[in-house]
Amino acid sequence: MKLELNLLKHRASILRKQSAQNKAQLFDIIRKKYVAATPEEWVRQLFIHYLLLEKGINKNKISVEKQLIVNGLQKRFDIVIYDDSLAPHTLIECKAPNVAITDDVFRQASTYNLVLKAPFLMVTNGQESYHCAIDFETQDFKFLNEI
Repeated sequence: MKLELNLLKHRASILRKQSAQNKAQLFDIIRKKYVAATPEEWVRQLFIHYLLLEKGINKNKISVEKQLIVNGLQKRFDIVIYDDSLAPHTLIECKAPNVAITDDVFRQASTYNLVLKAPFLMVTNGQESYHCAIDFETQDFKFLNEI
């Protein structure tokens, strides 16, 4: 079930740009540094501000672009929200707006979640967002209509 999120209304929150070697950058409030303003990064930053401003998630419970090892390979997840016990609660995979949300995107996030074991999974390209609960016994997704 596709969620209707208006991420663009948070654009003003992330307009803190600077130029490094003539390349636009965005300030990541979680990582506390400037990052390249790629299309995927815009989506990631818009979603972070949505979580902070609309969902009231404490920024100390959000992790961005951290490395994990999956089947012996180094990977990086986009966003993880942790619960009160600091266990992974929701894994969020962000894609650029021109990247379609397909089964492959869910598969990628699910592969990362083999390590994290978050009970909830989200995928977004800024225009389409999907949120689901994961049944670890059956590996089934139950799509949710809200976050």
